[in-house]
Amino acid sequence: MASTQFSTKDRILGAAEELFAQHGFMGTSLRQVTSRADVNIAAVNYHFGSKENLINEVFRRRMDEMSRQRLGQLEQASKDRPGELEAVLAAFVEPALAVARDRQGGAAFIRVIARAYAEKNDGLRQFLSEQYGHVLREFARAIAQCVPGLEKEQLYWRLDFLSGALTYAMSDFGLIKRPAGVSEIAHRKRAADELIRFAAAGIKS
Repeated sequence: MASTQFSTKDRILGAAEELFAQHGFMGTSLRQVTSRADVNIAAVNYHFGSKENLINEVFRRRMDEMSRQRLGQLEQASKDRPGELEAVLAAFVEPALAVARDRQGGAAFIRVIARAYAEKNDGLRQFLSEQYGHVLREFARAIAQCVPGLEKEQLYWRLDFLSGALTYAMSDFGLIKRPAGVSEIAHRKRAADELIRFAAAGIKS
């Protein structure tokens, strides 16, 4: 029974993620989600209660694990490479790029993130702030320790710019595509290394 419930919930989340990526939050109806997931509306109501909560849970499914990986890598960096800005930035960048390259819906989730930037959804912004704001604050503190002369306002401006650049890198929409003969892992590592080097220079300037 538990397995059936999990697979139903997961199908709904997967269908919603794909549809939100294609049509946006406003442009997607629960009827479309139920049709894509091959479930009835009662199943959506049972697992999520509302469309707004379904949107939030699409983000939670990816963001919870990414946040755990980020904080875990940040903690390890503070032990192994204390005071090293590049190690802090790697903890922020690398788990996000791993999500983007996830073959199980990673590309769709990146388009969902783009929708979140483009569409004004105050409920979603509040949810993300409440659930994951602490992650950004942890990184802000870690960066401040690495660059003690940086004013708080400057720090948050630069962290904001880093987040924007990271989202762009996650989309893989830029001029540089993975060359033939280069593995996905190697390409992702190169992207992370270049972004970390770029961000470190900007933050330190």
